[in-house]
Amino acid sequence: MKASNSLLFLLVLLYINASTEWPTHTVCKEENLEIYYKSCDPQQDFALSIDHCSDIATHTFDIRAAIVLRHSIKELYVKLDMIINGKTVLTYSETLCGPGASKLIFCGKKKGEHLYYEGPVTLGIKEIPQGDYTISAKLTNQDHVIVACADFTVKNNLDY
Repeated sequence: MKASNSLLFLLVLLYINASTEWPTHTVCKEENLEIYYKSCDPQQDFALSIDHCSDIATHTFDIRAAIVLRHSIKELYVKLDMIINGKTVLTYSETLCGPGASKLIFCGKKKGEHLYYEGPVTLGIKEIPQGDYTISAKLTNQDHVIVACADFTVKNNLDY
């Protein structure tokens, strides 16, 4: 029995190491708006969910997000790229944690800690652009190491 459990565990580990990418996760899917994401960090996936897609267009909406930190986040920077037909059409970057700029409750978390957030988020945009496009999001720390990254696929047919 122990030998078969050990063999099964070994096969699972080999399968995980052989896998080259994470699965695509559904953030939300409604009639006119769909959002999916896939982690672009080959060593770590994370969890993210929104109850209703339509809430995103209301300026502030509730999310749930979780990750186990592989790197400490004394400083944290975000870079977002909007990609349409393979070309970057818009880039945005901001300091989220740093000297005099700690905008998030998890600034200062250490490697190995569980990060879980459930609550409101405000994007600071009035509407989500219509069309099909990708948002590439990358969070890096003070050592320029990726803390988390994902490619979000957005399919928006909402008529504002």
